[in-house]
Amino acid sequence: MNVLHSNIIGSGDDHFIILHGFLGMGDNWRTHAKNLSEKEYCVHLVDQRNHGRSFWSDKFDYDVMVNDLLQYLNHHGINQCVVLGHSMGGKTAMAFALNYPDRVQKLIIADIAPKYYAPHHQRILAGLSTLNLEEVSSRKAAAEHLKNFIPEAGTRQFLLKNLYWVSEGKLGLRINVAVLKNAAEAIGAAIQSQKQYYQPTLFLYGENSNYINPMTDTEILKYFPKAEIIEIKGAGHWLHAEKPLLFFKTLTQWLV
Repeated sequence: MNVLHSNIIGSGDDHFIILHGFLGMGDNWRTHAKNLSEKEYCVHLVDQRNHGRSFWSDKFDYDVMVNDLLQYLNHHGINQCVVLGHSMGGKTAMAFALNYPDRVQKLIIADIAPKYYAPHHQRILAGLSTLNLEEVSSRKAAAEHLKNFIPEAGTRQFLLKNLYWVSEGKLGLRINVAVLKNAAEAIGAAIQSQKQYYQPTLFLYGENSNYINPMTDTEILKYFPKAEIIEIKGAGHWLHAEKPLLFFKTLTQWLV
């Protein structure tokens, strides 16, 4: 059985699971995890399949990612936990809570709704899939290559965190680009369920992001009747990284 890789920060019986977004990794959330651990949470920074240090697989959709999380909790003996998911991780978290509501004490979703999203990562995936690591032997050269596809410096820096040294002079990627470049429909898929999740739920969204519209995204309250929907001012889709202090303050005030 493959068990997802994680970095566990803090200790105790109050488990807090964090699921990163597409092309990210658990380590993106390290600062928030350290801060949550100071509030006596045992925080699990989980790498989802085909990401970070977790296993690679040709299977990649929310059904298998929900099962991955179930196996992770069972492996670590966690009966109940708080689950936070951003973007793709948010959809995994939503689907998990609907399927296994008794395992989720509280649910936090960062800048994603249960609805369908059309493919929109094509430029990023084209840049990554044409990154020839047989020829590219420095982070600087990788950044120069990605600049041809991704003009936003912040997005490039985020993606470059996936580079690592396989051996001296040889770079590798943590993400399974061969599978992920064909995963656009799987990532954008709507959450579909006949169930509802009735425990406390928080949806946080960035003021400058177009991922959530509280006026029209009726699926949120359909599946999560107790959801509170709160805007993070001045933030885009990476709201936890763009406005970390406001994000953490809003999150922790809600958790109390």
